Amino acid sequence: MVNNNNPFSEGCNGFQVSSLLQDLIVYGAQLDVYGRSNEVLCKYLGVKVSTMQVHKIANFYGLHCNLKDELLAPVLTINKKEDEVVYAGVDGSMLYTREDGWKEVKVGRVFTSSDCVSPKGKTSYIKHSHYYGSISDSKEFTSKMDGLLDSYKVKKGKLVFITDGAVWIRNWIEDAFPDAIAILDFFHAVEHVSQFAQTVFENKAEQHQWIVKQKELLLESKVGEVIDNIQSVNTNKEKEKKALIQYYQSNKARMDYNKYKTIGAGIIGSGAIESAHRTLIQKRLKLSGQRWTIKGAQNMINLRTLQLNNQWNKIIDLTKTDVRIAA
Repeated sequence: MVNNNNPFSEGCNGFQVSSLLQDLIVYGAQLDVYGRSNEVLCKYLGVKVSTMQVHKIANFYGLHCNLKDELLAPVLTINKKEDEVVYAGVDGSMLYTREDGWKEVKVGRVFTSSDCVSPKGKTSYIKHSHYYGSISDSKEFTSKMDGLLDSYKVKKGKLVFITDGAVWIRNWIEDAFPDAIAILDFFHAVEHVSQFAQTVFENKAEQHQWIVKQKELLLESKVGEVIDNIQSVNTNKEKEKKALIQYYQSNKARMDYNKYKTIGAGIIGSGAIESAHRTLIQKRLKLSGQRWTIKGAQNMINLRTLQLNNQWNKIIDLTKTDVRIAA
């Protein structure tokens, strides 16, 4: 607890901590573990706040920062060009919880083609994105994503989804955005055929040559030829062969990579959404030994989401408002 004589002790929202210090505490807490946030505050401000106090304050604002308004009014749309392509990625990963063990956390990421930067001779990157993360069922999650994507006011044929082929994602896109372009992540497509080749070809050189050929065909949108090549492989792994052929046949409509490379920023891989999981979830919620309550994890995800979306002003405003009276 901050000493009563300290200027940072003017309380708000039931905490004997000033609005400014509460903002700093919450910001530090969403960057690193509560104990480390505590150390940084003491080092830079000379103010000692207990780890439990950091935990309580961070959870309070994580719980009370309603993301709905922020999701429906993304700041990034201000600079969106009228006809530019909007990309959306959705994926799930696992988070360890106290109540249910490993539980899925779903993440969505939205960005525009003009946000994609490819400097000559350097690694490409995305300047701005809009994130959303939730430990919820697919219905609740996709409902929020519907609102977020609708707020972008994307023109017909200008919304592009890149996913790994999960059935619940594919069904959602077909139902909610039938005019969108849905792309099966190219690297997932290659991974499946590579795993098959490693199973059926004993000769490593032959295996490598065969994989390279199928990859080239996929990039040329010649999925039919790839299916024929798989079918012609002489192997006793008939179950694996049948499953791979079925995989490509069911996703064929989403594998026109030659065309996709000419749309927007030409993205055909799900690297952006995989990176979103690392940035939004793993960097803070999947550190060594961590085990979260579902409620606590969602509170932290809310804070991370606001920070990554450049909407931290929501927290600053809350620290200046008696939330209990406002409610």
